[in-house]
Amino acid sequence: MKIIRETDENYPEKLRQIYGRPAKLYIEGNTNILNSKSIAIIGSRNCSKYGMEVAYKFGYGLAQKGITVISGLARGIDAYSHWGVVKAKGKAIAVLGSGLNNIYPRENVKLYNEIIKNGGAVITEYESNAKPDKIHFPARNRIISALSDGILVVEARRKSGTLITVDFGLEHGKDIFCIPGNITSDNSYSTNELIKQGAIPVTCVDDLLF
Repeated sequence: MKIIRETDENYPEKLRQIYGRPAKLYIEGNTNILNSKSIAIIGSRNCSKYGMEVAYKFGYGLAQKGITVISGLARGIDAYSHWGVVKAKGKAIAVLGSGLNNIYPRENVKLYNEIIKNGGAVITEYESNAKPDKIHFPARNRIISALSDGILVVEARRKSGTLITVDFGLEHGKDIFCIPGNITSDNSYSTNELIKQGAIPVTCVDDLLF
């Protein structure tokens, strides 16, 4: 495990640009990718099969293009996007809402190991033994947003926690991209609403390249 403090030269430049940046980061893996060109892929934990397939496809496709994929190692969209990256042998950054000794959820420990193995990084602002307290997750979303060059929302229900990351993204001046969804699907309610509000609809990886 490495620790990078705000006063260190290798503290991620993207994090220096935001208000309320973490004073230090605990990192497993490759610190060199923290300033790389990147897209955050976010969405529902209880995602649909459509969401799973899309998250995996975009994770895989972005990794093939040499883009780092950032997410939160949560169930659902986060995990499927990172499994796509792993399959493509690409680089991923997972931002935790717990300490590195408490990978959450436990079912994603294998994914955590694969991210590290493929030259990615798992990072957190919390001490090593910190538990996955529910108040940590909204806070970690500002780091996901800050490190990204754009945010892709795959699926999000009405009042989804995913919208917290979107709000941080708007505050940070990030482009917000959304996958259009079935208008009868609860999982696509907020993605379709965000598109109506000005988010950029995307249907292929090339729509995200800039």
